[in-house]
Amino acid sequence: MQGDASEGKGIPGTMEAFLSAGAPALAVAREAIAFMDAFPDDLKDDAVYRNSGLSYARDAVKIKAPLSNPPKIICLGLNYRDHAAESGQEVPTEPILFAKYNNSIVGPDETILLPPTSQEVDYEAELVFVMGRGGKNIPESQAMDYVAGYTCGHDVSARDYQLKRGGNQWMVGKAFDTFAPIGPALVTRDEVPDPHALPIRCLVNGETLQNSNTSQMVFTVPQTVAYLSHVMTLEPGDVIFTGTPPGVGFARKPPIFLKDGDVVEIQIDGLGSLRNPCRAG
Repeated sequence: MQGDASEGKGIPGTMEAFLSAGAPALAVAREAIAFMDAFPDDLKDDAVYRNSGLSYARDAVKIKAPLSNPPKIICLGLNYRDHAAESGQEVPTEPILFAKYNNSIVGPDETILLPPTSQEVDYEAELVFVMGRGGKNIPESQAMDYVAGYTCGHDVSARDYQLKRGGNQWMVGKAFDTFAPIGPALVTRDEVPDPHALPIRCLVNGETLQNSNTSQMVFTVPQTVAYLSHVMTLEPGDVIFTGTPPGVGFARKPPIFLKDGDVVEIQIDGLGSLRNPCRAG
């Protein structure tokens, strides 16, 4: 379906436009889902169903990142108590912030490129939330009304750039091409009763290297929205990475870093699994 969602005629063609369109676009999307769900199972291979423009065979489509061109990508550092401890850092009293950029975004099954100038590329499983409404100075008590939903995120990090080169280059170490996989879908807020009670894992080549729960986050989603919106105006489609749990590669003995041929899976219960292969870039 295409058209002007503000008039209830269709669904915008990008997630960024969809979120900006607000409640009318969401209502049209729900109508479309209800239309497809109304088909009996034994008719879902029927040509009318398949030619509706709403349903395609899984092998006929490529699932892309939920958002490819968000207004902002904001990330929290050391936002899990036990990750701060393994990093040898104090638990922060205010959110520690850095940025990624749109060049870093890739979707499910897309390749993470390992730059030839870094020998210490690390994995970080993260809960990501996406803003559905814009605002400034949003009260914590109202913050969840501004959140559109959640997805899995992978904050790929070149630790040698971040921690060793040029005086701790956090932004540079986090901003290489392909260093922000997100997906597989944006799960709307109403489908996630509590974003602070989600098991979260990172697997590399099938081995679980991170295994925690979002209940360990220092700053909650509402606290993060309130803090950020007092610093900057938030916009629909802003993507916020909420930090990683313990088990990251640089803190292990011996350290574990990503290498050519590795496959990383970020799993968050209720949000799905985000899988990306690694290749020397």
